[in-house]
Amino acid sequence: MDGVDRRILEELQRDGRLPNTALADRVRLSPSPCLRRVRGLESSGVISGYRAEVDRFAVGLGLTVFVEIKVAGHSRDLAGRIEQTVATVPEVVGCHLVSGSADFLLEVVVADLQAYERLLLDTLLTLPGVEDLRSNFSLRTVKQASPLPLDHLRG
Repeated sequence: MDGVDRRILEELQRDGRLPNTALADRVRLSPSPCLRRVRGLESSGVISGYRAEVDRFAVGLGLTVFVEIKVAGHSRDLAGRIEQTVATVPEVVGCHLVSGSADFLLEVVVADLQAYERLLLDTLLTLPGVEDLRSNFSLRTVKQASPLPLDHLRG
């Protein structure tokens, strides 16, 4: 990956719908080589997909909860079962295996407190091996998910 690829990634992170001709202008390439590079970044998995950013509040998802889950015992099998189950829950928009006082950190979006209560009782507390669960309610978003920093790719 060179500086041109890095600039392509920076531009596409800012605007994934940028037409190839505009992208080529911004990274100082002609359209054909630019498109070849984008296709190469896609086929190598560096670009893993494209999607629209949807405003949570605009679609009625006004509550974001960060859920810490501690499991009883630690095994690859138990972790795998939790990961498989969590992957099927639409309200869970992010899940991380973490170190520290919890084993998993989930980002959950729901309409309101009542919807979270249903999710908690019907789904999260029924996950295999849950020993402890803590809910941290987001009061305000200070910074949304943003483009990845790519300065370390200079060189």
